Amino acid sequence: MAGTPQLGEKIESPLPSTFTFRQRLALFFISTLGTLAIRLIGPTIRLEVEIEEGGTSEIIHVPAIYCFWHQCVFASAWVFRNRQIAVMTSRSFDGEYIARIIQNLRFRTVRGSSSRDAARALLGMHTEIENGYTVAFTIDGPRGPRHVAKPGPVLLARNTQVPIICYHLALQKKWTLRSWDQTKIPKPFTRALVRFSKVINVPADLDSAGMEKVHAEMQAALERVTAYAESRFSTKQKAE
Repeated sequence: MAGTPQLGEKIESPLPSTFTFRQRLALFFISTLGTLAIRLIGPTIRLEVEIEEGGTSEIIHVPAIYCFWHQCVFASAWVFRNRQIAVMTSRSFDGEYIARIIQNLRFRTVRGSSSRDAARALLGMHTEIENGYTVAFTIDGPRGPRHVAKPGPVLLARNTQVPIICYHLALQKKWTLRSWDQTKIPKPFTRALVRFSKVINVPADLDSAGMEKVHAEMQAALERVTAYAESRFSTKQKAE
């Protein structure tokens, strides 16, 4: 369709040329090596998918608003590749190389964050949903606090009437980066578990008090699926 963004392309104009030559060089190498690492390690991951009690398998296949912790971004990029999912990425240096990596893996990108260009970014995500795409938020990004959910998806769900689905991707064997989010990098041939929450629906006429309640429900859902998925591998490791 004329005027409709194509798979893997940005829906906004490119970022201004604000990066130095050294930064642009670093962006090239980081995005190239990051993409290569995901494509090399990803096929070796032994993946399980579960949905918490009260959920339905249909939620994995319909347009939705996915929410997950920033630490899961590496493995998530592999697991959800080639599905035309739109992901909000910040306009920072870190956001730029993440955007380049996920575009290489056939994601769509919407630029902005909860701290900068929030309204424009949410409008971009709204447009993606109107065009029939699922969207995803690294919900405690771009800079934390770690494991504290931002409220943007609740507003988006109310305005679009698309459900929120939280998930956590746990890894049995991984490297943990010394970053604010403690990013997890899967080791080759590790087991992994994606645990999806029940659907969270947001009524179109919800007031501010109701929005706060749904926000708390989303936070609780993220904590539930995280605790469950991580405990599965803690139990296995003790048994071994």
